[in-house]
Amino acid sequence: MGTQQKATRFRFESLALPVIQAPMAGGPSTPQLAVAVSAAGGLGFLAAGYRTAAAMRTDIEAVRSQTKHPFGVNLFVPQPPVISHDDLQRYAASLAPDAERFGVKLGEPKHDDDDWDGKLEALLDLAPPVVSFTFDFPESGVVESLKQRGVYVIATVTDREEALRALAAGADALCVQGPEAGGHRGTFKPDGPPPLVPLHGILGELSDLEVPLIGAGGIATADHTRTALAVGAVAVQAGTAFLRAAEAGTKPVHRAALAAPDHFTTTDVTRVFSGRNARGLHNEFMRRHDGDAPYGYPEIHHLTTPLRAAAAAAGEPEWLNLWAGINYRQTMEGSAVSILKSLAP
Repeated sequence: MGTQQKATRFRFESLALPVIQAPMAGGPSTPQLAVAVSAAGGLGFLAAGYRTAAAMRTDIEAVRSQTKHPFGVNLFVPQPPVISHDDLQRYAASLAPDAERFGVKLGEPKHDDDDWDGKLEALLDLAPPVVSFTFDFPESGVVESLKQRGVYVIATVTDREEALRALAAGADALCVQGPEAGGHRGTFKPDGPPPLVPLHGILGELSDLEVPLIGAGGIATADHTRTALAVGAVAVQAGTAFLRAAEAGTKPVHRAALAAPDHFTTTDVTRVFSGRNARGLHNEFMRRHDGDAPYGYPEIHHLTTPLRAAAAAAGEPEWLNLWAGINYRQTMEGSAVSILKSLAP
């Protein structure tokens, strides 16, 4: 193995501020953002989703070269396909006019595992302080292998059943994600409506579990942090709050949309962009396709990738996945450190 570092296992008590910068796949999460948050007393996170194992390794090494503070890496857990060929073809046909509008071809709707084995191999080699999982939780052998390397393992859960499954497989802590959160829901079930119990309700339902709980969903101010801590969380995880950070890799059109609350007046949960439930600013693409989009991740994610890339390049927010939590209007532009301090209890 290449970088055999085995430090003291992470503890939430080691954080100066009980705030985690959520991993945001697709560009916003950068090594610079993770470094800035971790160095300032929070817990910065890298998003390995949509990245190759080699790219994830480069990101981890970049963070490690710039800070000695703990940081985390998040992986998407692959799941079996849920979409039929016919449903996929029907949705592709409905997207054809949108692709023609931007002069692009739709992507190949393949089912893949997001370089799962390669990423696990790299994590066991590099042993970052914290690793979290979304969309499901690995079997206990994988979890135990990471823990033996000194890695602190966090499961993203949205209800009690998922929480108990994750704990049975060896999770050290639970990131409890409420429906207020922006971006993809972390539900283990890839199709069907996600749980609607608010964050504070889920935290209450899990309060009897003897495990650290992280509150995620709608955290945009110090008051939100204080309230989550008061109902049982040991820390909060904020994603949308960091989308406008100077160090974030958020697309310019996405940044501008977050700063235009008079234009984008609400968020909604949709599967039109990826085939999985995710919350974003309600726009024209959602209005056109919410009625005909099937479940089917990652096939639909790959299908719409060229279309979304073209919309971003053209500065067209109405055809782009503008992930955002319900309190996006309370976000601020500035350095990651200033945003982190604004969330501190």
